[in-house]
Amino acid sequence: MIRILKKKLRKHISDQKSQMTEEQFTAFSEDLFMHLESLSFFQEARTILLYHSLKDEVRTHAFIEKWRSKKTILLPIVEGEDLQLKVYNGSSYLKTGAYGIKEPVGETFTDYEKIDLTIIPGVAFDSHGNRLGRGKGYYDRLLPKIKAYKIGICFSFQITEKIPTEDHDTQMNLIITEKGIVTEK
Repeated sequence: MIRILKKKLRKHISDQKSQMTEEQFTAFSEDLFMHLESLSFFQEARTILLYHSLKDEVRTHAFIEKWRSKKTILLPIVEGEDLQLKVYNGSSYLKTGAYGIKEPVGETFTDYEKIDLTIIPGVAFDSHGNRLGRGKGYYDRLLPKIKAYKIGICFSFQITEKIPTEDHDTQMNLIITEKGIVTEK
């Protein structure tokens, strides 16, 4: 039953995203990151786990470039069934990996204790900090290893009343949209 509910929610959000223009994706993303940059969690963080966005996600590319010389930016890469982390050293050090995602090359980063902040994508979130991913479980396996503060980012229409959860799901400490902070735990 939970899988069916998750599948329906993913389809609903996908339908809404398909109606957005590129200009809306960009403007909403810029507004969201303005809210994020105002937070002390972000300002004080030195090592941040981010993600290199797909075409239907909050746009992270310009944000990563903006901050890469001031903070250590980690990006995940897909290795089999898991995510590994690598330091982002610029767009010329990216290769296309699984699912068409641009991934950094170089040594794997394993010192999870040094991560100060994680910024995590999701298909949908609820006001309790629950996250719905794409269904492959990559972040479900990675996030329990990281003790850092977890911020979920999405567009406001991706906030739903309740996400069906399972035991392996990790809650976010904070959710941010283009309209501001949705919830904080």
